[in-house]
Amino acid sequence: MIRPAALKQNDVVGIVAPARKLDKGTLQESIERIKSWGYQVKTGKNLYSTAHSYLSGSDAERWEDFQNMLDDASVKAIICARGGYGTSRILDQLDFRLFQKNPKWICGFSDITALHLKLQKLEIQSIHGTMPVLFPKPESALSVETLRKVLAGEPITINTASNPKNNFGKATGRLVGGNLSLIVDSLGTASEIDTSNKILVIEEVDEYLYKIDRMMVQLKRAKKLQDLAGVVVGHMTDIKETELPFGESVEEIIMNHVREFKYPVGFGFPIGHENPNMAWVVGANATLNITLQQSSLSF
Repeated sequence: MIRPAALKQNDVVGIVAPARKLDKGTLQESIERIKSWGYQVKTGKNLYSTAHSYLSGSDAERWEDFQNMLDDASVKAIICARGGYGTSRILDQLDFRLFQKNPKWICGFSDITALHLKLQKLEIQSIHGTMPVLFPKPESALSVETLRKVLAGEPITINTASNPKNNFGKATGRLVGGNLSLIVDSLGTASEIDTSNKILVIEEVDEYLYKIDRMMVQLKRAKKLQDLAGVVVGHMTDIKETELPFGESVEEIIMNHVREFKYPVGFGFPIGHENPNMAWVVGANATLNITLQQSSLSF
């Protein structure tokens, strides 16, 4: 895997919005925060487009902004402003040839999982972490700091308390994954996730329990669970019951589908749609250690 270079003082960071719409001026505080780290900031010209009612611009505008950042040799990292939905609509039209010659960090989570999966096919690492629309929230402070550290090349270890539903053990492998819905959406596409000997990270937001089960069934049927090195389960945020209860917790649903494979599984990692949302490097070689005392992920 190719690892983009750590950022240096005065490097240029690009901000684009490949998914959901932004209100004008939303990112000013976050832009100043990135500048305070010693970087320059360049924003996409269509960042606050009103061409679409939900998306942050038409497909053509969002593609143009992202393509320009990919091709601009002065830009050393691209941070996606927010998630939502829309990244996959422009993914197959993006041309990564210049980017592959001069790789740079691409950062984000949630809908940006679509980009992380594409970059895994290109054998280039990326950063799963918080996004500028969330920077101003006081509770985001640790999430933002871990993003700064990873961009600067500083080491990160993610620790969390042990969970009685964990499957104990130690594993090494390349980190892959992100949002569970986007991982499942990748199946059958050019960016379909490769999980063989990998540590799979999953997180989700605002879904029903039966849909979590359905997505796990789909991954299992697609043979994406059988050859894993391990599983990291992040925040499962606002997961809901239907009128007719499903009757199993998130932990029970996941373990029911992976228990037979014996690899370590850790629940409760601070990754995803809550704070802290610790930054991690997609494609990094990592060690997952799940013990009775705590769970840790180092890369």
